[in-house]
Amino acid sequence: MQKHRDLNKWLKHPVPLVSSLQREWLTHPGALTEALRQVGTLHLRVLSEKVCPLDTEEALRLGLIPGQPTWQREVCMSLNGQDCVLAHSVTSLQASLGNWQAMKRLRNRPLADILYQDRSIIRSGFEFGRIRQGMPLAKRIHGIHAATGITYARRSVFWRARQPLLVVEAFLPNFWLQARAQRAHR
Repeated sequence: MQKHRDLNKWLKHPVPLVSSLQREWLTHPGALTEALRQVGTLHLRVLSEKVCPLDTEEALRLGLIPGQPTWQREVCMSLNGQDCVLAHSVTSLQASLGNWQAMKRLRNRPLADILYQDRSIIRSGFEFGRIRQGMPLAKRIHGIHAATGITYARRSVFWRARQPLLVVEAFLPNFWLQARAQRAHR
């Protein structure tokens, strides 16, 4: 059990090893998609939208029961034609039919289109970590980017009418190259 907990360790602050650029992006408030548009041409594609059982670690974060049915959405955001950020969103299946039903109709639009339009939605603080084997998104990241580098991520929970929606955003190595180039041009 301890081994599983170590695999999925999320922290209240980014690890000290991250660069100032990485810290800036990992802690960026507001809609990530809006900030990404400042770096380059943004394209979003849906990788999957499906009903699946809730992961144990995510259940703990959401205060839900492990294995219960959830609605899960995974998207890849590319900048200037390169895959840069993977996002994983999950809520209970019941909430996806009620308070979070708009997430099922987004198609290729970003989740931010619903998260930042409703003032009643509350966001938790960020947690930070790296995507490791056994975590949601790990296989997806390996399938898109086979390099062995560290993939830093952040996550937060959005609340609407006491229904949680977990959002994890993982920054691929291609993103940091583009962010560095954009910073150099400022």
